[in-house]
Amino acid sequence: MWVIFIGLVIGSYLLGSIPCGLVIGRRVQGLDITKVGSGNIGAANVAREVGIAWGMVTLLADAFKGLIPVALVPCLLDGSAEITEAFMGLVGLAAVLGHQFPVFNHRKGGKGVATGLGVFLAISPASCLLSASVFLIVVVMRRHISLGSMAAALSMPAWLSVGGYSDFLIVTSIAMTLLIILRHRDNIRRLVKGDETRWHTRGNQKSRSIKRSSSPSE
Repeated sequence: MWVIFIGLVIGSYLLGSIPCGLVIGRRVQGLDITKVGSGNIGAANVAREVGIAWGMVTLLADAFKGLIPVALVPCLLDGSAEITEAFMGLVGLAAVLGHQFPVFNHRKGGKGVATGLGVFLAISPASCLLSASVFLIVVVMRRHISLGSMAAALSMPAWLSVGGYSDFLIVTSIAMTLLIILRHRDNIRRLVKGDETRWHTRGNQKSRSIKRSSSPSE
């Protein structure tokens, strides 16, 4: 059992290390996504710089990096519910670490939000739905993807606790949340200063630029 578990952890990290946003940016537009916009390889930056549709593709691809290995745990490993949850949490943590510190991209990865979503979608779809609601509410109210992502991540341990999941899994979810928050430290600084970019698509940005350039006051 331990050999299979270790294999799942290693495989989860390697799968998480695939820089989907970087690959999509290069394949679709010959664009290095790390050199435009926020420089992040995640779905939000891909959506802004390449297009919303490709941002969604990136989101799904990054989420599957977390969902697939975690969903395999109960299929490949036998044990009590608590042990299975612990294994799922650790395998999921490996996927998030792979996305954030990918071996295939010199440890320069994303923030882990979408991959974390995939992890917890395999563990608790109901908790994911509640966290997604938190994300949408914050983004609609504040128009900051980063703030919505952090709020959703912070809410996940609470939903798992309410759902009666094991203490070990809740601690693991807290670890993933802290990793996600740490990867948002630059966003936090900009939010405090009021400099954080509000959500916009590439098309919206262009239209605003056209309006500004055609304004008689400029």
